Amino acid sequence: MTGRIQSLDAFRGLTVAAMILVNNPGSWSFVYPPLRHAEWDGWTPTDLIFPFFLFIVGVSLVVSFTRRELAGATQKELVRKALLRGALIVLVGLLLSGFPRYDLSEIRIPGVLQRIGVVYALAALIFLGFGPAARRWITAGFLVGYWLLLTVVPVPGGSVADLSASGNLGAWLDRLLLGGHLWTPDFDPEGLLSTLPAVATCLLGTFAGERLLADRPPADRTVGLFLAGAALMVAGLVWSSWFPINKGLWSSSYVLFTGGVAGQALAACYWLIDVQGRARWAHPAYVFGTNALFAFVLSGLVARLLSLWKIMTPGGAVPAPRWLFEQVLSPATGPMIGSLTYALANVALIFLLTAVLYRRRIFIKL
Repeated sequence: MTGRIQSLDAFRGLTVAAMILVNNPGSWSFVYPPLRHAEWDGWTPTDLIFPFFLFIVGVSLVVSFTRRELAGATQKELVRKALLRGALIVLVGLLLSGFPRYDLSEIRIPGVLQRIGVVYALAALIFLGFGPAARRWITAGFLVGYWLLLTVVPVPGGSVADLSASGNLGAWLDRLLLGGHLWTPDFDPEGLLSTLPAVATCLLGTFAGERLLADRPPADRTVGLFLAGAALMVAGLVWSSWFPINKGLWSSSYVLFTGGVAGQALAACYWLIDVQGRARWAHPAYVFGTNALFAFVLSGLVARLLSLWKIMTPGGAVPAPRWLFEQVLSPATGPMIGSLTYALANVALIFLLTAVLYRRRIFIKL
């Protein structure tokens, strides 16, 4: 099975639509709890979104590289393309992070796209260089090694096993190497050290990709993905007793738990769309999924451009998004529904823009 897997496009599209939704409320003061990240330990549906995307990156690179190898691509060519694509994604992330002022003294260096680019490149190199058995050991090594680093290695000037946002070893390392260029002065959720377990999330996706391409009946592929996902979820929940599920730390238990949920979600999409042929409902997801990173970048660019548009009010000039929420949506529907309506409008706008590309069969690959 090396043709296009519709369920993978749909799953990717649903994930990107969710990313756009949670990133663009009308007001951060009025967001329904499921659309917020957990305060620290624990998880909400929003905390599943980013690991879902990295899991999908792993599935996709297996499908893509297998197809290219069958077309005659050499390993050297695949390595070069992987490194170039990873670097391009990082560059786009940095350009978006700095837009529109590009103040190099305070630009945030880590970020969502930066993490995607680095994780993609590292996971691709590992996939190309090692077989499934070795990759399992590498994945386990990343997870166990990260756990030990955060719970055994003392933080200079701090304490051992401090898993708070500012006290953990990863945050100390980020302040040492990237001080002044983080999400907050003390912490960044896409920091350097937590890249290790993030790569493990992507590697879990490579195992799912190999399962999808296996020469087995579709029912076997589906059941295998679902059972593996269940096992990972249980393992993550068990490990969370010692290393809490935590998106900010990208804890090892978080990797296993979210990877398990992602595997089960992919299994459901695969069975419903590719096996049962019930694909019509997923058309909007295909629109997002076939231009996924472009849609995400476009959403960030649109949000920044709208914030530059000022509207005069009796109290002075205010950004257009704030004016729309405070003067139109919130009075009409209430602040909570108004904030959600604004987020949904963002999703709809990006959908319409990417739908034009989809109809013209234009697929922009970062």
